[in-house]
Order: sequence, then structure tokens, then C-alpha cells
Amino acid sequence: MADAYIVDALRTAGGRRNGRLSGIHPADLAGDVLSALVERTGIAPGAIEDVVLGCVSQVGEQSFAFARNAVLASTLPVGTPATTVDRQCGSSQQAVHFAAQAVMSGSQDVVIAAGAESMSRVPMFSNQRIAGLGEDQGGPISARIQRRFGVPGFSQFDGAEMLARKYGFDREQLDRYALESHRRATAAQDAGAFEREIVPISIETPDGLALHRIDEGVRTDASLEKIAGMKTLVEGGMITAANASQISDGASATLIVSERALKAHGLTPIARIHAMTVTAGDPVIMLEEPVNATARLLDRAGMTIGDIGLYEVNEAFAPVPLAWLKATGADPAALNVHGGAIAIGHPLGASGTRLFATLVHALRRHGKRYGLQTMCEAGGIANATIVEAL
Repeated sequence: MADAYIVDALRTAGGRRNGRLSGIHPADLAGDVLSALVERTGIAPGAIEDVVLGCVSQVGEQSFAFARNAVLASTLPVGTPATTVDRQCGSSQQAVHFAAQAVMSGSQDVVIAAGAESMSRVPMFSNQRIAGLGEDQGGPISARIQRRFGVPGFSQFDGAEMLARKYGFDREQLDRYALESHRRATAAQDAGAFEREIVPISIETPDGLALHRIDEGVRTDASLEKIAGMKTLVEGGMITAANASQISDGASATLIVSERALKAHGLTPIARIHAMTVTAGDPVIMLEEPVNATARLLDRAGMTIGDIGLYEVNEAFAPVPLAWLKATGADPAALNVHGGAIAIGHPLGASGTRLFATLVHALRRHGKRYGLQTMCEAGGIANATIVEAL
């Protein structure tokens, strides 16, 4: 099977909820990243055969063929097709898989995998609220599913609490992990580690136009005392807003091409897709599946966890990467080396390619060969990807 090469991977700096990116229509935000990706790589815009874009809340401004609207808001030709993917938090990681599969199969040579989410303008669960479900209408979890699993519904917040208890973590361990995420992100910002992956976005401010180029959610003054002072989301629980991912706005994209396209367009790859998989497990605890996805991926690739130089495990909640570390025996120093979603933010559909951009550039920066990325997703699903830096 043919190889799928990464020419570049870019993202916006994260915007806090109702922060610096909240004034931008999500189609325009996604369009800006698509335009920047084409410009930086030097690929002829007309060579793009498809755009696969992840988005979770496909309603309101993110509805009506959202990926296509992102293309129309970009510098790509009107003739560029696009489709929108929803695998919940892993939507744009799945977009990477779909794009890579198209290239590896030989059916396409140049595909953009992307993701976008404006959680300020299209809040979580707004699609359910807009539907106006009455008492005689059920939500997305039918009575049959409720009977099968013995729960009234599936909650990521309940899953996070269950995961923490299952792996024996206490509140202080979760808070310390959250603090480390901010510290690593702060250090990365100070060292300029994000500069290659971030696309500056023009925004309007009270003082005029400015460029948004620094992750807005990173707290350089974070302390264990401040984090420990946050209230838990449920009484007697351990999960707080401080040891969970930040609600944020953002977009990200990566250009995936075949070897034939590299030669035809004079492109230089920075990485290669080495292996990928997706798995599904218990939808109640939900957030544990990255452990299983990682095991399957390593087995398929004929590798061990020690063969991987860096890991990106999405920090949806602190127990997720902590449980993954405990289950896999991975090196904590190699996990989310530039911080994660607790500090940088988790713009849902954009997070898969956001992590991918951070991982690819971190591998090259730190001189590592292989990187592994995995993400927990609603319903107990998880994508996992191994990338090789070139």
C-alpha cells in the first residue's frame, strides 16, 4: 500500500470561550487555516482533491455543509469539494485517517484533513437544545439503549469520575496533573515551540486589528492552590473546571499527499502516517478506550510503547492521560510535552488535527522519530495514530 505523507500541519492559537476568536464566524476561522495551509506549503490550490473537516456541533453557524462553507470562505477554488465528519472529540483525527486512507488507496493524491469548532458561538449540546425535545420525545439515547446499559444516558463527566476511581486517583493527583499541563504549555510558549504550527488570525480589538497568535487559555500563573480551590462539578467528586479541558474556539488542518504528489508538486514532507486504528468499548465509562486503541495500534504496527518517542493523549479530563500512562507504562516525560487541552483548550472538532500539528512539530523539535496520538470520544470510541517524523 502507498504511503501517506504530511507536508505541513497548522492550527490557530486556542481562543478562550467568549474570548479573542469568538467574534469570527466558524466557517471563516476554518477558511483562514485552509488558506494558510495552502500558502505555507506552496501547493497549487487547484490540486486539492478534497477537504475532510471534523466538527462536533453541526448546527447553526456550523451546519449546512460546514466543510464546504469553510472552503468557500478560503482561498481554495470553488471547485474544491469538502465533507464534514463527526466522530465527536476525535472528528478531525478521523479526518486525518480518512484523508490518509484515500491517499494510501491511490484514489486521491492531495487531501486536506481539518477541523474547526467555535464553542463560543455554537455551544456544546446546542443541537439537542435547538431540537426542542419535549417530554414525549427522547434524547439521542433511546429507551432500548438505556435498558441495555442500565443508565439513563451517557455522560463524559460521570465517565471521568468513574475512570479516576477505577485507576485509584485522588483529587490532588488530578490537580497536580492539571498544573503540569499549564507549566509545560507556558514553557513551550516561552521557548517559541508553537510558532511553526500556529497560524496568526486577524481579529478586531478595541484598539483596532491585531493578530491572535498565543494560546489564550494557558495560565502562566497557575498554582496548585488555585486549582485545588475550584469546586467539583458534582458533590463528592474529583473533576473540576480546572482539571478538565477548557472550552475554546479554534481550527486546524494538515496536508496529506501521496509520493506521486510530492514529486509532481515539488513538495517536501515533514512526516508520514505509519499506522492508524479506531476502536470502541464501554460507552458508560467511555473515556478509557484510548488504552485499548493504543494496544491494538501497537500490535498492528509491530511496535511497543517504548518504540514511541512522544505521545499526545487528549486531556479531556486529567484522569484520561493518567489512566493511559498507568495502563501502558509509557514515560510520563514524553506525554503531552508542550501541555495539553487542560491548558491549551479543547475546541472539539478541531482537537484531532490540533494535537496532530503539535505532535508532528514536537517530534521534529525534539529529534524523535515516532509519535503516537490518541483521543477519547463519546460513546466509548477512540482513534489512535502513529506518525513518523521525516
